[in-house]
Amino acid sequence: MYTEIQRERPDGGNILTHPDYIDGNPDLIKPKKLLNPVKASKSHQELHRELLMNHKRGLGVDSKPELQRVLEHRRRDLLIKQKKEEEEAKKLQSPFEKELLKRHQRLDQLEKEQEKQEDHAPEFIKVKENLRRTSTVTGDEKAT
Repeated sequence: MYTEIQRERPDGGNILTHPDYIDGNPDLIKPKKLLNPVKASKSHQELHRELLMNHKRGLGVDSKPELQRVLEHRRRDLLIKQKKEEEEAKKLQSPFEKELLKRHQRLDQLEKEQEKQEDHAPEFIKVKENLRRTSTVTGDEKAT
């Protein structure tokens, strides 16, 4: 980009001087461009290649800042600890609590079985049960 700006200058006043070796004098030793040791290293080349591949695929480099990653890691660890503590608390329930839980599960199971049986009963039996309920309710109201 900088070289393009230099080429576009209309005034012709060039800040850089042209070196003498461009004239083609065979007696002069032409300087060689020095290699950048960072760019010449294999690790830098591999990293650059990987970045180019990720850019072509549309993958972002690590888009989250380091602080955010650390905080998320801490939150995740905290949640894992809380879950472990809850599991341990469940394991350490008293015998009374265990019995209550078993009874509650049995009651739920019995209710589900009754609902299944009621679903399979014919419709006229359900209507008959509803009539009995309404007749007992109205009979109780008349007695009072």
